[in-house]
Amino acid sequence: MCAAYEPFLQEVLIDEPTLQARVRALGAQISSDYADLGELLLICILKGGVIFLSDLTRHINIPHEIDFMAVKSYQKGDRQTSRNVRIERDLEVHLENKHVLIVEDIIDSGLTLDFVMKMLQARKPASIKLCTLLNKASRREIFIPVQYVGFEIEDKYVFGYGLDLDEKFRNMPFIGVAKL
Repeated sequence: MCAAYEPFLQEVLIDEPTLQARVRALGAQISSDYADLGELLLICILKGGVIFLSDLTRHINIPHEIDFMAVKSYQKGDRQTSRNVRIERDLEVHLENKHVLIVEDIIDSGLTLDFVMKMLQARKPASIKLCTLLNKASRREIFIPVQYVGFEIEDKYVFGYGLDLDEKFRNMPFIGVAKL
């Protein structure tokens, strides 16, 4: 019996052991970098970043808070980003004087993250940095400084480990390339 995702899977791009090893390494690096800085707040961009955040936060061994934002730049059923970014769920915590680390699943054009970072910077955090699981630098339309990168990937449509394929298959423990 085949798994439900198999008809949509071209190849496994990043397997589960490789993902977990890199998440552990990112958690250790973040813990070291923020050890003496004060209050750390992880902001997860929903929905795609939630599985990455869940694993990452377990590997950060310094005190930290988490909060969530829902940001839309895609239309339902569309696989291309638009230039219209909107906040569907804003933060519950105040950012002033906190060290903010945005946790994102994937960055491609950079348009959404540019919008989010400018909006959050206006709230006067002590610092604001970015951690992404996947970075598609070849698709970048605007410069985004990314301090923590899990994996650099080519311009392929990927799903799994939080990333959806038409809102499905976020629960896959690996990153797969979709048959399109």
